[in-house]
Amino acid sequence: MQRIGFVLIDGFALLSTAAAMEPLRAANLFAPKPLYDLVPLSTSGGWVGASLGAGFQTTRLRDAGTLDMVFVVAGGDPMALRDPDLMTWLRDMDRRGVPLGGISGGAAVLARAGVMDQRRFTVHWHHLEQVRALSDRFVVEQRLYVIDRDRLTCAGGAAPLDMMYAMIRADHGAPLARQISDWFIQTDIRLPDAPQQAGIGAQFGPLPRAVEDALDLMHSHLSDPLGRDQIADLVGLSTRHLQRLFDAHIGTGLMATYRDLRLRAADDILRKTVLPVADVAQITGFGSAPAFATAYRTRFGHPPRDARKTQNGGPNSDRRNRT
Repeated sequence: MQRIGFVLIDGFALLSTAAAMEPLRAANLFAPKPLYDLVPLSTSGGWVGASLGAGFQTTRLRDAGTLDMVFVVAGGDPMALRDPDLMTWLRDMDRRGVPLGGISGGAAVLARAGVMDQRRFTVHWHHLEQVRALSDRFVVEQRLYVIDRDRLTCAGGAAPLDMMYAMIRADHGAPLARQISDWFIQTDIRLPDAPQQAGIGAQFGPLPRAVEDALDLMHSHLSDPLGRDQIADLVGLSTRHLQRLFDAHIGTGLMATYRDLRLRAADDILRKTVLPVADVAQITGFGSAPAFATAYRTRFGHPPRDARKTQNGGPNSDRRNRT
């Protein structure tokens, strides 16, 4: 059973918090044995009030004990938060290798703690530009949610539902995640880029549920790619059957689709950040910069550095060309 801490910042959004916790509670309900232990936390402990006046009784950070994952939940103005004890504690969790997550404005708190370098992440759109201004090494994406190795972030509102389905799917398979989404009458689980792009159905037409689940797993594992057998097992099909579905409905093979998705993500990062090519390669799951450069050139017809040539007179073009 995973012990998951939720650090609640005073005035946290109640909707976002419930949307994160309820799928995990439901997972405990439907699984043969409890899977997740939820621990509300705060710097000082005691009662922490939410946006609507409700709240949670919390445990002090120093008394939290061993945690398998930590989410920071913040609403209001997370950029104005001044809590050195929390920042120190989050950096300690990072040093210990505890996976960290941010909900709504929570990712802004993680960014200010200095634990989001070389990680893809998202934050509520209201805080997006403020977070981007903190560092040109941040890979901040305007997405519904982003899962990058040991960082899980989402935009708030109802987005934590989709992020938790993705986490449950990766931990325990698509059938359990689908059972939980049906329980909450959320029959369409959104992909992480849902707010910014047309839905999967608009891109490819109606897809079998297993293909949608596989695509969601790919989006959630860009930096740490899954193998074809792992993906098939998590969506509950044989590898051969899933491959046939991709050939028929996507028009490319399972792993070819996955590779193209990672390369398109890399191209987006190259154009929007000044991260070195080697870091972009790591973030998108390539074993080395040369292997990434070869794959990128094959896909786009030019080397990665060419993505950083001046784009319509855009900012940082000179610096990007030197990277």
